[in-house]
Amino acid sequence: MTASLTIPVSIAKDLLTGAEWSPADTRELLQRTADIKARPSRFTSVLRGKHIALIFEKPSLRTRVTFEVGIQSMGGDVVFLDHTQARLGERESIPDVARNLECWVQGIVARVYEQRVLEEMAASINIPVVNALSDKFHPCQALADYFTLEEKVGSLKGFKLAYVGDGNNVCHSLLFLAARLGVNFRIATPANYAPAPDVLSDAKRVAKETRTRIELFTNPTEAVAGAQAVYTDSWTSMGFEAEEKVRRNVFKAYQVNRKLMEQAAPGAFFMHCLPAHRGAEVTDEVLDGPTSIVLKQSENRMYVQKAILHALYS
Repeated sequence: MTASLTIPVSIAKDLLTGAEWSPADTRELLQRTADIKARPSRFTSVLRGKHIALIFEKPSLRTRVTFEVGIQSMGGDVVFLDHTQARLGERESIPDVARNLECWVQGIVARVYEQRVLEEMAASINIPVVNALSDKFHPCQALADYFTLEEKVGSLKGFKLAYVGDGNNVCHSLLFLAARLGVNFRIATPANYAPAPDVLSDAKRVAKETRTRIELFTNPTEAVAGAQAVYTDSWTSMGFEAEEKVRRNVFKAYQVNRKLMEQAAPGAFFMHCLPAHRGAEVTDEVLDGPTSIVLKQSENRMYVQKAILHALYS
C-alpha cells in the first residue's frame, strides 16, 4: 500500500454499521490507516483538546486498549464508563445519557449488547458515535481484518475469503465490507445460523456495483475450497451464553482444523477476531500455525480505529 493521505468526501457523522461509507470511502479509510501506521508522528495532534467517552457494557481486552492508546497517541483524552454491571438505559434513558455526555465530551465509543442503543444515541446527539461492538455489527474489527489482508496481499479485489461458523456480528461486518472492497466472500453456517436477511440483502446490493460474489453454504468444506483466507469466530457470542451447550453440538462440524485448512488454497491465512476458544471453533495447531495472522489483526485494530477517528474529526 502506498502512503498518500486523502480525505473521503462523503464521510458520515457516525460509524454504527460499516454501511455508512461507500466503496470509495472504505478504500480511502484503509489508505488512511496505512498512512497513520507508517507515519504516526504526523497524527499526534488530531484529537488535541478532545475528550472521548468509552462506554463498555461488555468486558474487553483488545477494544479497550486499542481505543485508549490510539486516542491518547493522537492527543485526545479518554473517559471510561464501565457499564458491565448496569446496562445502559436502566438508570436513565439512553437519549438522556447521550445528551448529558454531549455537554462534556466530543465523541462516544460504545461497546454494547444491542445495536438499538447505538442508534438511539446517534439520533439524540450531534457528536460522533462509534460502534465498538454490538449484537449485530463489529465494524472496527472487520476494517482491521481487511487492512491486515491488504498489508499481506495488496489489492483485495477478487480476493477469496471464507467464513466458517456463526452468522454473527463479525460475519455481518465482514459481509458489508467484502461487498464494498470487492472481496469474494463465502459463508458456511448451520441452516438456522445464517447472516441476517437485511444484512445479506444490503451486501448483495452493493456487491452488484462492485462485481463481487457473495455465496452461502451449509457445508464448510465447500465454502473453504480454494479460499485464500479462512476466518472463524466464537460459536457463542457474549449475550448468548444460555445457548452454549446447544451451539457446541450444532457447530462441531464447523471447527477450523488442519483437515479443513487443507481444502483452502496453499498458504491460506487463518483469521480470528479473538478471544478464541481453543479446541472449539479452532484447534491450537491452526491458531498457532505459520499462516495464522490473528495477532496482526489485533495489532491493526488500533491503527484502523485511529483512522476512523481521524476521518470523523477531519
